[in-house]
Amino acid sequence: MEYQERAIAFNPREITESEREYASNSYLMSLFALFVGLPLPIFNLIATVAFYLANRKAPQFVKWHCTQALISQFSIFFFNTTAFWWTLGIILQKSVVTNAYIAYMMLVVALNAIEIISTIYTSIQTRKGIHVRWFLFADLTDNMMKR
Repeated sequence: MEYQERAIAFNPREITESEREYASNSYLMSLFALFVGLPLPIFNLIATVAFYLANRKAPQFVKWHCTQALISQFSIFFFNTTAFWWTLGIILQKSVVTNAYIAYMMLVVALNAIEIISTIYTSIQTRKGIHVRWFLFADLTDNMMKR
């Protein structure tokens, strides 16, 4: 109950068509960059940061969703970077693949799958003007937006 009182909410009737489109694009940008620069995890983070910086002065709805997309990309970036460098280390040093590596890669694949599905869902809902709040990231976004 207290959570809802402090959460930033938007009225779908007050959100313009262009605001919905820009907010939806903030999620699509990260997906597009993910698929283009797949082996290097930095590309989707750079694309999301660029989109966020371009929309810093956008209306509140757009800015909120750009921020949530940025925070989610930033969190997955560390998992993907670790996986990338660990894999590269195994290949270059011709090391043995351990059970820990396999378990970590399964975790990274699962996290990326969840992130991709969540991003597609959120992009579609945001395009309709529906405000989608992600677990943990929404609270961080609220706190960043209140400053």
